Amino acid sequence: MASTGNTLLALITGAAIGAGVGLLYAPDSGDKTRKKLKDDAQNAQDRLNKKYNETSSNLSEKARKARTDFEVRLEETLSSASHKADDILSAMESKLEELRKQNSKLQKDKPGTSSGSGNTPNKAVV
Repeated sequence: MASTGNTLLALITGAAIGAGVGLLYAPDSGDKTRKKLKDDAQNAQDRLNKKYNETSSNLSEKARKARTDFEVRLEETLSSASHKADDILSAMESKLEELRKQNSKLQKDKPGTSSGSGNTPNKAVV
């Protein structure tokens, strides 16, 4: 943006210097020279306004496109993360179920346990 400001300043400075030199060497009368300067200044202003509008339009379009691209990428990323989270949860649930089955099997296979309270002492046989 600073480059555009410098360019604009150089353009205005050049136009002012050119107008001054033109007045010094003008072959026409004062009225004709003033009219010519007014017309040239109006043309320069019109070109500047046109360039400003084009640049503003281009920047707005680029900003809109960048925003749309960002929103699409964000949506894709969130969707991908959601699917990965679902996969991780499913894997964890499967592993938990597997561990519960192993624990249940170990509890059944463990000697000295009963399906009751589990606190009954073993009686010694004499």
